[in-house]
Formats: sequence, C-alpha cells, structure tokens
Amino acid sequence: MKFFLDTANLDEIRQGVSFGVIDGITTNPTLVAKEKRPFREHVIEICNIVKNGEVSAEVVATDTAGILRQAREIATWHPNVIVKVPTIPDGVRALSVLSKEGIRVNMTLVFSAPQALLVAKAGAYFVSPFLGRLDDIASDGLVLLREIMDIYKAYNYPTQVLAASLRHPLHVVSAARMGAHIGTMPYKVFEQLFKHPLTDRGLEGFLKDWEKARETLGDVFEPAPARNPTR
Repeated sequence: MKFFLDTANLDEIRQGVSFGVIDGITTNPTLVAKEKRPFREHVIEICNIVKNGEVSAEVVATDTAGILRQAREIATWHPNVIVKVPTIPDGVRALSVLSKEGIRVNMTLVFSAPQALLVAKAGAYFVSPFLGRLDDIASDGLVLLREIMDIYKAYNYPTQVLAASLRHPLHVVSAARMGAHIGTMPYKVFEQLFKHPLTDRGLEGFLKDWEKARETLGDVFEPAPARNPTR
C-alpha cells in the first residue's frame, strides 16, 4: 500500500519525505487555507518536495462548467498533480469529460458504494472513501472500504482506492489488509505507525547494558572525523 500524507504543511511534508516511505500528498481547501499562501505556488512547492509522488489539489467550484475550468487549469501546474473533485452530480459530469481528456481525477467525499461505482464507471483515477468521518456518525467506514474493494475487483475497474480520513494505525492496517491501493493520513497518524512500547523498552534496556559493557570493552566505534569547513 502506498502512503500519502493528508496535509499541506510544508514542514510535515519534508519530515515525512525524509523517511523515504511517502508516496504522495492529499490536500483539500481547508488544509491549503491554513497555510495562507497562493494556492498554485503552494501546490507546486509540494510537488517539488515530493518529487515523483502524486499530489492531489482540489477544485472549489460546484457546477460542471466551473469544475471543468478549474480542473483543466490545476492539471497544468505540475505533471504530478491529480485534480480532486467532489462526488456530486456536477462533479461526476465533469469527471466523465476530464477522464476522456486524459486528466487524472481523484473523486473525493465518497461515503457510499453506489458513489464509488459511479465514479469508477466515469473514469476516476482515484476514489477517496472517508472512513473516519463515517465512524464519526456511528457507521463503519471499513465496511464501506470492503464493499468498494469487492466491487472493483469483480469488474476489474482500474480506479485506485485511496482510503482517506484514516484516524489511527488500526485504520491503516485494516485498509492495507483489504488491499487498498493507498492510505492517506495526517502526519500525527503517520508518526504513530512507528511507535510501540516494547520497542522503546527494549532499546532502553539494550543501551543500559551497553553502557555497563563499555567499562570492560571500551569504545569500539571510531569517532567521526572533523569536517573541514573550507571544503
């Protein structure tokens, strides 16, 4: 499963990319607005940080003509940009046109299997079911993800499933076990993937034992050579 970060914060993106496991970024109008920078400039900078990763940038129009106009412009900003479109009737109309033009579209705010089926038929590149937001209203987001995976597998749809609104590591693991192509998550959830108390406890014990052993073993690692600042 590919890992995407759901953020527009450049510091979080740089930190995530430094681990070598981030494959892309998803943004939305709320996330971009928090950064208080020109939209186009900000998206291009994200693309330059992630380099070969795919970056979703969302339209804000809600009528078909407006969505088409904005989507076509956003698609020119960078080769790695994926245009994000809401799953509303006008959005699906726009998708059917954009997909024929070769513009890759991430259909967002998907909350039902019928919606996912419609966007796959219309040619979506990504479909983004929001798992956590369904959980918030006492519905099981993972049930929706399973339904989408079953439908897409049955008909061999090429649309990639991007599990969104992942709120904790169990969401990430469950989505991976179901075969979701991508999981997108806030940076704080990504950080939680590293953590386990036994890892921390085990490392603490190893280091304590090593300090005791140094009394007889001495230092076995050569100190790093000083860097020449003139070079």
